[in-house]
Amino acid sequence: MFEDFEAELIRVEGADVFTRHGGEGPPVLLLHGHPRTSATWHRVAPRLVAEGFTVVCPDLRGYGRSRGPAPAPDHSAHSKRAVAGDLMAVMRALGHRRFALAGHDRGSYVALRLALDHPESVSRVALLDSIPISEHLSRITPSFATRWWHWFFFAQPGIPERVINADPDGWYHGDPLSMGQENYDEWRAATRNPEVVRAMLEDYRAGLTVDRRHEEDDRAAGARLRCPALILWSLKDDLEELYGDPLRIWRDWAEDVRGHGIDSGHHMAEEAPDELAAALAGFFGAQKAARPPVR
Repeated sequence: MFEDFEAELIRVEGADVFTRHGGEGPPVLLLHGHPRTSATWHRVAPRLVAEGFTVVCPDLRGYGRSRGPAPAPDHSAHSKRAVAGDLMAVMRALGHRRFALAGHDRGSYVALRLALDHPESVSRVALLDSIPISEHLSRITPSFATRWWHWFFFAQPGIPERVINADPDGWYHGDPLSMGQENYDEWRAATRNPEVVRAMLEDYRAGLTVDRRHEEDDRAAGARLRCPALILWSLKDDLEELYGDPLRIWRDWAEDVRGHGIDSGHHMAEEAPDELAAALAGFFGAQKAARPPVR
């Protein structure tokens, strides 16, 4: 995986962030979801490099090989704002002051927070398989609660750690053929680590508390994404079934919104890398032609 990419542990304030990066050209930051690592991008990142981009793929705080502070009682240590701060520091350490950004699943919530908190640094943002956390929680139905019950199970204190760590291989399911063997092996090693499991649960606990408050504060203040936003969703997952057209929801959060469904299951970077990479390259490339990267 990631031939010709460099892998390093970048120390930032409060965390050590495992990061893969490679390529030449305008920088693109790719953020994975739960329970994956940066390796989920192993089929997409080289395609973007071939299209003329520098690509940065970190493990989010506490996921994979990244490590952060101990959990805080209010879950703020694993808030999307804290993780976005990690990634701003990583990009600055790599020499990138302004960059394009894509986030999938939990990584999309970090991408949203990063773009809202640091608009001067994000040129374009792609949000994959998501609507904002606060929008999910304001639309809770029996169907959502049944299908996404893990959000509320993960929020319980102590219980999910005991359940998951008792049999992580039984809890987390993956297929080495569809994921790629090296990606699968990296992901499996992470899910067997109780420290990683705890951090992943804190991500969800933060989502239902501090992250929700941050989003609601943004909406009350009228904050919106200043940069163009690309919304992509998996046609074989349930986002469209639950909410209809996701673009309708995102138009309340951004002025410039476009997007479409991808013929894939939830893990689109692994299942539909050609279609996803083409969509990202086309979206990010619209600005690439207009100006050189700012470093």
